[in-house]
Amino acid sequence: MDLSDYAVLDLTWLLPGPYGTMLLGDMGAEVVKIEEPTRGDYARWLEPEVEPTDSGALFHAVNRNKKSVTLDLKSDAGREAFLDLAAEADVIFEQFRPGVVDRLGIGYEDVREVNEEIVYCSLSGYGQDGPYSDRVGHDINYVGLAGLLRDTVSKDGEYPAVPAYQIGDKVGGMFCAFAIVSALLDREAGNGGQYLDVSMTDVVASLGTGQSWRAFMREELPEAERSPAGMNAPCYDVYETKDGEYVTIAAREEKFWEQLLEELGREDLSEYAFARGEDGEYARAELQSEFEKRTREEWEERLSDETMFAPVNRFHEVYEHPQIRAREMVREMDVGDGESFEYVGFPAKSSRGIEDMRSPAPEFGEHTEEVLSRVLSEERLAELREDDAV
Repeated sequence: MDLSDYAVLDLTWLLPGPYGTMLLGDMGAEVVKIEEPTRGDYARWLEPEVEPTDSGALFHAVNRNKKSVTLDLKSDAGREAFLDLAAEADVIFEQFRPGVVDRLGIGYEDVREVNEEIVYCSLSGYGQDGPYSDRVGHDINYVGLAGLLRDTVSKDGEYPAVPAYQIGDKVGGMFCAFAIVSALLDREAGNGGQYLDVSMTDVVASLGTGQSWRAFMREELPEAERSPAGMNAPCYDVYETKDGEYVTIAAREEKFWEQLLEELGREDLSEYAFARGEDGEYARAELQSEFEKRTREEWEERLSDETMFAPVNRFHEVYEHPQIRAREMVREMDVGDGESFEYVGFPAKSSRGIEDMRSPAPEFGEHTEEVLSRVLSEERLAELREDDAV
């Protein structure tokens, strides 16, 4: 998982693209973050700020292992400087609305004129074509269109519940990283560079693959089985505990269902694993009455590893959980002046090791001179400075 031979020009901001480029940076790629000189990535200015740096916590969370270069892409000099960088790069990852990079003169075809081997990835809400391609949007719009929101329901099932995480943003950025690495592998096989068009909505729709047969076979299914929400069953649900916390049960296989009932002393519910209607309500109520007898912690101690059981953690509890800690998913980031804060590490292990914190998030424009001097003369750099293009 060593991408240290590859250079990525990062034209993304806030969460979706930066999460994807962070993953590439964690795997060793040189990620050069191109920021507009007067404001940069919006996430820099979102509170809370991380002292003693100039940026907010969100920016630090998804921009480690990157370099920051300020460059005005709307100016002729800035565009030319970007194309000079692109001529030496392996990947360009952009997050503008469809058509913007072409209007700026830095689109795929523009870059191919100086670098035919480029892997060029565009991440957007709805993709580069289709009737929604020009629409603005945010995560809730994408998960709504892709169907996830309709089946993410509140406990009473009366309305769609907004997910706590930006699912489309995260999986969109993650899928871009996967597609980029795949395209680089394809290039190594001698097939040249390519253009990648990734839609956050498409990726969320892809997450529905395991249940998509319900849509494609809709007319052949009973009404209760036509929606993924109909998958919920007594054996696969969330139950409240004595202390007002929650636990998850996922005993869909017969042997795990029987094991759970044995440990609960409720073998009488054996036939109700996938019960629907009144029978399903009865079984859920009976199981709920059992889980209300003990706290979440007591159930964790009482139930065995063979019960398909796990707690519903509060957000702050996730990063204190012994499993998360044992996997070293929580690490410490040095931000200077003796200050540090914890961060979430790269979510995979390698026998070769992954150095996922080579440097913290960069200061605004910290590497402008270092990076541009690779491709520009001192005279051209001076012109960019005079024109406020960096």
